[in-house]
Amino acid sequence: MPSFFSETQKRLVYHYDAETLWIETWGQNSLRVRAVKNAEMPYTSGALKTDWALLPPRPCEPVITINDEEASIRNGKIELRINRFGQIIVFNEKGELLLEEYVRNTRDIKGRNCSALMIDGREFKPKGSDDYALKVRFECRNPSEKIYGLGQYQQPFLNLKGLDLELAQRNSQASVPFALSSLGYGFLWNNPAVGRVCFGRNITTWEAYSTKYMDYWITAGDTPAEIDEAYARATGTVPMLPDYGTGFWQCKLRYQTQDEILEVAREYKKRGLPVSVIVVDFFHWTCQGDWKFDPQYWPDPEAMTRELKSMGIELMVSIWPTVDRRSENYTEMLEKGYLIRSERGSRTDMDFAGNVTFYDATNAGARDYVWEKVKKNYYNKGIKTFWLDVAEPEYQVYDFDNYRYYAGSNLTIGNIYPCMYARTFFDGMKKEGQTEIINLIRCAWAGAQRYGALVWSGDIHSGFESFRNQFAAGLNMGIAGIPWWTTDIGGFHGADIGDPAFHELLIRWFQWGCFCPIMRLHGDRSPHKPPLGTTGGGMIGSGAENEVWSFTGEVYKICEKYLFLREKLRPYIKEQMRAAHEKGTPVIRPLFYDFPGDGQAWETEDEYMFGPDYLVAPILYQGKTGRQVYLPAGTHWTDCWSGKQYDGGITINAPAPLDTIPIYSRNKTSEPFA
Repeated sequence: MPSFFSETQKRLVYHYDAETLWIETWGQNSLRVRAVKNAEMPYTSGALKTDWALLPPRPCEPVITINDEEASIRNGKIELRINRFGQIIVFNEKGELLLEEYVRNTRDIKGRNCSALMIDGREFKPKGSDDYALKVRFECRNPSEKIYGLGQYQQPFLNLKGLDLELAQRNSQASVPFALSSLGYGFLWNNPAVGRVCFGRNITTWEAYSTKYMDYWITAGDTPAEIDEAYARATGTVPMLPDYGTGFWQCKLRYQTQDEILEVAREYKKRGLPVSVIVVDFFHWTCQGDWKFDPQYWPDPEAMTRELKSMGIELMVSIWPTVDRRSENYTEMLEKGYLIRSERGSRTDMDFAGNVTFYDATNAGARDYVWEKVKKNYYNKGIKTFWLDVAEPEYQVYDFDNYRYYAGSNLTIGNIYPCMYARTFFDGMKKEGQTEIINLIRCAWAGAQRYGALVWSGDIHSGFESFRNQFAAGLNMGIAGIPWWTTDIGGFHGADIGDPAFHELLIRWFQWGCFCPIMRLHGDRSPHKPPLGTTGGGMIGSGAENEVWSFTGEVYKICEKYLFLREKLRPYIKEQMRAAHEKGTPVIRPLFYDFPGDGQAWETEDEYMFGPDYLVAPILYQGKTGRQVYLPAGTHWTDCWSGKQYDGGITINAPAPLDTIPIYSRNKTSEPFA
């Protein structure tokens, strides 16, 4: 009988008909699985050599066993077996089943699962080129399995089991395809193609609509922390957060002039309120793609930056990847191939305030070109942190098949764009000797964290329903390896600064923001202000005031309370940022992360841990002045406001008047917050 298996370079190889499959160790307790039906494995050599999200692995010695019917590869706590018909089954070190490919055909070994359905676990459907539509299916043998991670989606469920999710980037949606299972494994779909994943009750299906290969990474671990840390070692961790990042960030749509932003900063200082970062938002420039201040409204950026620094405030400046046809750089970038191309129609990918396309961040030459412009016009003027907006990129129409990058079609590699956008600035800043690099960005894919990506949840609605969506999104982003995460406190769209209902939402969101990785106030508030002019930085209007004193006295008093609480917490937050840098530990995480042995912790979806010490239970519904809070077993808890102490393993009724968010400290008897 011919052998379908071989061992090459410590790699288990399976070959049947046109398919070649590689299985190899990729870090401790982890395996990488790749398959193709073309002549060779793509992206392993040449100019586009890439492992996508994965870093080069640390050496591991696999144990590979081969016979005529089956082969296996074991690496620490994980073992993968593949039979002669190509079906993959994965076990942990205890022999417990983790994953099993869904196979329903008559080729299955020893007649098991024989079926007339003729469905393979790995389905490659040709697209008339060397690309395939790919589906990979896994059985769901355990109906109680829970799934977390996958990035940021505008939906309220923390547990993703039963959900159907698009693997594509959109404004307020960030596809980061790493899943953590309650069964004790982590799974990275290491493929930047546009697609989908469905975590059905019977089958989990991963899809890539157009790709040359199958590529995924899987790890086994005894706890969620062990699994997440293995994933962090495989894909990288964030840099160390600069000290200013732990404070309060002031932002709005949009400060229109240099004088206006300085007046806001001076007012914060006059009132004695803590503020660490202030932001110059979009259309401060002469033209999209010029990447420089409009001198009519921003006459002396260096002086502005110096004054802010003298007040202890870091300046962040908005950058867009858009290039207007009227930009001074458009023709040169077009000639050099530095712009994204359209397969059909004109090269206008967005028509916001001009006909614009996007620079091609998958092209190293384009990344260098954009950075040199930014370096000359911003970085050399003292600005060391950037707001990388429109990072998906935000197409006017999300026809993913209509755009082509240097690295391939958008359908095939498009989800990588926000990573390469972040890398543009990370590489440039690192080259200048900067080590603590952080840039705010509106989207991410797996591995973006290692490029200093602080992700925010996009242009979301101002409402309690949206608030609940962000709560789930932030926790799942942390599980998916993106520990730097934030929202527009109060939401972005649809709020009037005089509306009492918005005041309640803002207060509850501000309280929660105090216990988020980054505390940042932003939004497009009503009533709006008109544009100052008709060109450059004057052609776009502004939202209403959005500083903490812009609302009622009650709102101001409560915001002031949490601004100073954030200041008090900054040394603690810095400790959590170090854990994120060193181990990939999420700053905010579901209760099960710290209490994996507590079954109720896995069922609780409206509380979380802020680092290892604080349990946070925000008020997520309008009009509520109290809520039930589950305190995990195995430890003692102290109410951070009253000092009252509780044994764990119980559910309590927590009071939450408008100025209070329920917070409990773990094994702490220190002075309460109040």
